[in-house]
Amino acid sequence: MSIGLLKKYAIVLISALVFVLGNNAVFAADNPKIKEAMHAMKDSSAKLGKPKLEGDTLSFGSTKINDNFALVDELKAKYGCTATFFVKKGNAFIRVSTNVMKDGKRAVGTPLDSAGPAYAANQKGNPYYGMVDILGKIYDTGYEPIKNTAGDVIGIYYIGFLME
Repeated sequence: MSIGLLKKYAIVLISALVFVLGNNAVFAADNPKIKEAMHAMKDSSAKLGKPKLEGDTLSFGSTKINDNFALVDELKAKYGCTATFFVKKGNAFIRVSTNVMKDGKRAVGTPLDSAGPAYAANQKGNPYYGMVDILGKIYDTGYEPIKNTAGDVIGIYYIGFLME
């Protein structure tokens, strides 16, 4: 397939998305709701203290985040978003505090998709903003690395809005 033909297909696909979603569609890369909720998540956790990982337990200062849902539930109440704290365990990132539901229960203990773009970016210490399939539903998302005082990635902040 020629480059020219690929460009034509790309233009048709983008045009179709704009038509289907409308000219007012806002995606994660420039979605102010995600940026605002992410800022609130990072600010609220920073007020608790510096992030640290002891074993599989993520803490900010002396506040343990594992199975502590106060912050993620506050974010959902204020912004209508899903929110998660992931902890780095080996090469995986595992949900330790979340308002993402799976089978009617919080999806605590479930991993971030290691084949997805958010995993790849955060593994390298970079944020990821974009559309992601989470447990079978499409979300407009933001993922940012949680780093300890040495600059090591020890977890991930996540904010998402269900695309309806």
